[in-house]
Amino acid sequence: MITNKWRGRDYLAETDYSKEEIETIIDVAYELKRQRAMGQPHNNLLPGKTLFLIFYNQSLRTRNSFEAGMTQLGGHAHFLDPNKIYTPAMEGHEVAYTTERVSDVARTLSRMGDAIAIRCYGDPVQWRYGGAHEMLREFARWADIPVLNMEDDIYHPFQGLADIMTVKEKCGGFKGVKYLMSWAYSPSIDKPRAVPQSGITYPTMLGCDVTLAHPPEMVMDPKIIQQCKDYAKASGGKFRVERNFKKALKGQHVVYAKAWCPTAIYKPPIGQDDKKKAQQIFDKYKSWIVNEENLALADKKAVYLHCLPCDRGYEVTDGVVDGPQSVVFDQAENRLHGQKAVMNLVMR
Repeated sequence: MITNKWRGRDYLAETDYSKEEIETIIDVAYELKRQRAMGQPHNNLLPGKTLFLIFYNQSLRTRNSFEAGMTQLGGHAHFLDPNKIYTPAMEGHEVAYTTERVSDVARTLSRMGDAIAIRCYGDPVQWRYGGAHEMLREFARWADIPVLNMEDDIYHPFQGLADIMTVKEKCGGFKGVKYLMSWAYSPSIDKPRAVPQSGITYPTMLGCDVTLAHPPEMVMDPKIIQQCKDYAKASGGKFRVERNFKKALKGQHVVYAKAWCPTAIYKPPIGQDDKKKAQQIFDKYKSWIVNEENLALADKKAVYLHCLPCDRGYEVTDGVVDGPQSVVFDQAENRLHGQKAVMNLVMR
């Protein structure tokens, strides 16, 4: 009996999939990208299918790439604003006539559509680290249809997928590619860890030589760090942590630098629930910026990545993000193709 191992699976974290499965997703994404470039429609892949989009946080690239992707695959994306419906809430966090338990929302939407995609982090879960990912797992527990993670407080698997697609396009593969994920300064501290954590997980899984650079107060989830070490060992790549920004930049083929919050912002036991202290920590490291001088420390053919939106003048200068080494808009476009690949595989 032939079975489809993809149909009905959730996409909550890249770590839920094997290296070979991630490689298959990338191959499918490139094929869909090729078809679109050739003007070949693929609206026969998910005809009549409905994807529910629940955004607790704002979005430009994520919302529009999912909506456009579903249209191109022949289906429909239905946007749900949590503030305009009974807000899905975990047991114990419900408010009468304002919220609805996650289990009830998941089962209801399962009767009406074909997948549920959710973005949630930060304020909606009171900066309790892991609270949003826990809620997505709860959706997945009760839903009879796939649940897709559009970013939570631990993972951003679709952004990471677009990142690694872009690396392969620009560098020709993964082996021997020196990949830097670095913290960069921003005046805003409300930035979760999800992008950089997924941003180091995919390349270590696939065999890049990965450097993670950040000030000491910006440490990441130790489970993610251990996972990256394990992936690097299995793939034949490398993984190291660097505290000096300029030293970390030297010789890199990929420079990916963005802000993420210090642990102080999270509620105990992870942090101290202290936004004032978090801001003070941020403001000590204003020199962590990707400008022309710093980018010149990397390989002369290095490419600059950012998930966008970037904080111009803080994380990066206009000369870099708009310059010849920037591939941020290719990277943004790859959100569309990677997401279409996953939706095509799990929603058919």
